[in-house]
Amino acid sequence: MITTVTLNASIDKAYYMSDAIENGTVMRVREVRNVAGGKGLNVAKVAHICGEEIKVTGFVGGFNGQWLESMAANAGLITDFEHVSGETRSCVNILDPKFGSTEYLEPGFELSPEDIAKFMARFPEIIRESSVVTMSGSAPRGVAKNIYGELVRIIRETGKRVILDTSGEYLKLALLSEMKPNMIKPNKDEIEQITGIKPKTLDDVKGSAILLHETGVEFVVVSLGSEGALLACDDGVLIARPPKLEAVNTVGCGDAMTGAFAVAMSRNLRPDEALRYAVAVSAASALSPDTGDFAPKNFDGIFPNVKIF
Repeated sequence: MITTVTLNASIDKAYYMSDAIENGTVMRVREVRNVAGGKGLNVAKVAHICGEEIKVTGFVGGFNGQWLESMAANAGLITDFEHVSGETRSCVNILDPKFGSTEYLEPGFELSPEDIAKFMARFPEIIRESSVVTMSGSAPRGVAKNIYGELVRIIRETGKRVILDTSGEYLKLALLSEMKPNMIKPNKDEIEQITGIKPKTLDDVKGSAILLHETGVEFVVVSLGSEGALLACDDGVLIARPPKLEAVNTVGCGDAMTGAFAVAMSRNLRPDEALRYAVAVSAASALSPDTGDFAPKNFDGIFPNVKIF
């Protein structure tokens, strides 16, 4: 089993527009799609499509929280959330023919110290049956910036492997902890935030990834967008490139990559196999209009054509 942690879950609303957005006017939405969202839920849905049993956890509240749990369960996920007062946030993605994707992200509720203490006390039991745990995204208001470092410690002490996909102070403080995540997935901007070095070339990205690996992180993965991804590990630096594709929706491709790496980790794939698998799943997700989704037939067509360097 794999457990995905989404501390700041949301109802993700996609508004598909026929016409370009005009500010200050009334706009008619052509189509609306609602899904259980937050980065960790996107990770979970992709990992489930890959064939794994998935548990989802974090904090939910109110009618939106009930709706989110219902949608997650209908998607085949096992739910084990901490229920709190307040309303689970909504996040809106407006897709129109002129501007593409415009996202509006609500901040969500504020957690009390009691909410956090209850979740932390239950956390070892929540992850007990999982071999891999992923943690993604930001945290609600009221949560200390070192929350992921504390959760990494609990996960590692129980003998599980953990993938951390976050940014800013959450990532910095987690990397300062004695027990490191098994894998992190920073982008180029986040590498600069962590190392203080702005990567301008691919060699710069390689060098920064190696530095982060040498701090004790087993796998450092950097997304290269349509060019694939880079992995720094004990085997050296590997790069995987997918074939050229006409992307439909790139929102959530990074989460798809995280989910695929979690699956690869649970199956004990070699680093090169894991990288090829994750890049193929991420590329397949770019061909789906829905976030946290991919068609297995698209993966089957992409996977043999992913090149490892």
